[in-house]
Amino acid sequence: MAIDTKAVEEHIRGLLIALGENPDREGLKETPKRVAKMYEEVLEGMNYTNHEIAQMFSKTFEQEEQSQGKDIVLVKDISIFSYCEHHLALMYDMTASIAYIPKGRVIGLSKIARIADMVSKRLQLQERIGSDIAEVLMEAVGCEDVAVIIKGCHSCMSARGIKKSEASTVSTTFRGRFETEEGLKNRLYMMLAQ
Repeated sequence: MAIDTKAVEEHIRGLLIALGENPDREGLKETPKRVAKMYEEVLEGMNYTNHEIAQMFSKTFEQEEQSQGKDIVLVKDISIFSYCEHHLALMYDMTASIAYIPKGRVIGLSKIARIADMVSKRLQLQERIGSDIAEVLMEAVGCEDVAVIIKGCHSCMSARGIKKSEASTVSTTFRGRFETEEGLKNRLYMMLAQ
């Protein structure tokens, strides 16, 4: 589903009027068009299902047999951002650390970052970003053992309401052996601390 930029422009113009602004004044003339273009870019992930994202980034490579099911692949501190679906507020200074245990196939490391980026470009909740990344990676790589740890700040909490600018939120998503094996989870936490 493509974003209807013309409708966004019309609604932003109406929003400016509702806020008591003059959308025809010099500084605001192009604002509806700019906002529509921005939303098209920063919400690009809304155009795709998790399955379609998995298909986009499903190029994998055969794994060496002796390491199958034992090695943890971890890409940490991937910068992402998103927009909270409750307030349309920016979730910022977010990092995602994503791990998986290959099961015969490995994925290019940049694909992991691309999956995180595309999934976050939606109206989201931080918890769902983790679940969506896990779901996409599981399908793309064909494994069940995935962990996603996300840390981020939320402007709906830092810039409005309670205004706690130092607060950050950490969410974890564990699937497969990361969910059931404490030793494996502890190994992952040691890797994250390095």
